[in-house]
Amino acid sequence: MFWRPVPGGVAVAVKVQPRSRRPGLHGPAESASGERLRVAVTAPPESGHANRAACATLAEALGLPASAVRVTAGAAAREKTLHVAGDPQLLAGRLASL
Repeated sequence: MFWRPVPGGVAVAVKVQPRSRRPGLHGPAESASGERLRVAVTAPPESGHANRAACATLAEALGLPASAVRVTAGAAAREKTLHVAGDPQLLAGRLASL
């Protein structure tokens, strides 16, 4: 599982691919640190553009405002942890359907 419940929402482990030609969520993938959700964005990795785009992409897929998702770990790396604010049980159901 690429997510886990945390106080106030869920933590989602993602691998972001900036400057992608096919933006969007591309399902879970194995990495050295465990399973992660692949998120492709067209934004470049400079100045936090890719981070904001990844947060917005995940928020849109979950039917949430972009402000509900923020980077909590790995801001300068491709492998990141995003915090999604909301009811953990409801969010887990939505994440399972991705």
